[in-house]
Amino acid sequence: MTLSVIGAGFGRTGTLSLKLALEQLGFGPCHHMVEVFKDPAAPGRWEAAADGQSVDWADVLRGFSSTVDWPSATFYRELAEAFPQAKVILTVRDPQAWFASTQATIFARPYDDQNDPFQRMVGKVVGRLFDHRLADRDKVIEVFERHNETVRRTIPADRLLVYDVAQGWEPLCAFLGVPVPETPMPKVNSTEEFLSVHAEKLAAMNAPA
Repeated sequence: MTLSVIGAGFGRTGTLSLKLALEQLGFGPCHHMVEVFKDPAAPGRWEAAADGQSVDWADVLRGFSSTVDWPSATFYRELAEAFPQAKVILTVRDPQAWFASTQATIFARPYDDQNDPFQRMVGKVVGRLFDHRLADRDKVIEVFERHNETVRRTIPADRLLVYDVAQGWEPLCAFLGVPVPETPMPKVNSTEEFLSVHAEKLAAMNAPA
């Protein structure tokens, strides 16, 4: 199995919905941050990549046909080079709505516990992109918009889909060359759903030592 779809969009741009959609369309399994939670060795591999160590991307993503969300979105250029036949999908969202969503969910804490492998990995793979200023609206939105523009400039147009998951199946299926399913496009992981699912984990991570 080799990677056939690379997601370049940041977290909270509909990446979990896209993961489920890709898997329904036959491009699974699809790697997402949720997979990092399941594999104790995964944070170390992504941390090594963030530290500039040599990475065998085929090994890191072994068993996956596609990848979306962080941590892989940080390395979309490296992945696009390692898998030259893979198509790239940039999930986008209104910047202000995206920022508000991050503050209520994934950026609600600083990820600064260096003794926790997952937090250390997120700090390097995600936090560094924003100079660790995850609550600074202007900084976070500036990085978000610059990233999206860089993806558009870096990836050839015939290889790239700039995609809002609210557009539904049609542009996604046309880009991937597959039929449109009769079932509705997956729509999951709203802010409310995220907080419901992760409330206990977030409380534990924010508890005093």
